[in-house]
Amino acid sequence: MGANVKHKDSVFSQLFGNPDSLRRLYSAIQGIDLPADVPIDINTIRSALFMGRVNDISFTVDDRLVVLIEHQSGINHNMPLRLLMYIGRIYEKIADRRNIYQRALEKVPYPIFIVLYNGKAPYPDHRILKLSDAFKDAGDLRTLTGDGPPLELVVQVYNINEGHNLGLAAKCKELADYSFLIAKLREYGKTMTPDEAMEAAVRYCMENDVLREFLEKHGTEVINMLLEEWKIEDAQEAWYEEGIEKGREEGLEAGVEKTARNALAKGLSLELICEITGLDMETVAGLQAGVQ
Repeated sequence: MGANVKHKDSVFSQLFGNPDSLRRLYSAIQGIDLPADVPIDINTIRSALFMGRVNDISFTVDDRLVVLIEHQSGINHNMPLRLLMYIGRIYEKIADRRNIYQRALEKVPYPIFIVLYNGKAPYPDHRILKLSDAFKDAGDLRTLTGDGPPLELVVQVYNINEGHNLGLAAKCKELADYSFLIAKLREYGKTMTPDEAMEAAVRYCMENDVLREFLEKHGTEVINMLLEEWKIEDAQEAWYEEGIEKGREEGLEAGVEKTARNALAKGLSLELICEITGLDMETVAGLQAGVQ
């Protein structure tokens, strides 16, 4: 049985999972200066979006409900649909169920959806993803809905890799330092083993006042989290590459199953493999029986 990594925090959620850091990050993204006395209420639903690690943070601030996600693999264009399902659960969590059945209008926080992209593949500084892009052509029915779709969800995606969105990084030191840590890790990873790269990147950052206080407090934990994230990122890349190649040679289904078997052999959890491949738990469990 592979190690279960479900419900483990990512470095991102650990670093920004407190009101003060979130206040600085949110202010930088929105281009505002949020006063320190404005309360921030974190209401994340753990592992609702990604089974492998908790890299999403949901919080309310100034009558706004913000869903913030850090994404290191290639951008998933189904993110608006996944966020639609997520936001329903958040509203269910924070709304008074008794009031929604009464005549008076139940006011809820205004939603904002933000993805911070930190993957290896090239990506623009900023891009907008819309739920309506996924809608099938409704033909003449469009004339019945007015100027726009009857349901929409807009996601703002920002590239936070080094060299991108410099103005954003300049306004939030934690974000700039976090991006530097990931960049240094990938640099060392070209010539070192994952364990060596993690330790070297963390040591370099501490010696150069990059996330020093955070790393002094969580150093060993950060290295372990980074190793898990590296494993997940490699598995996602392998799924993409193998899925394309094996899809040509054997058919897409066979290629995905091969990726799942490889992931099982490497000790990844069933939940994580379901997340990476899109296979259901029953199928992955069946494949596991064949691997053992």
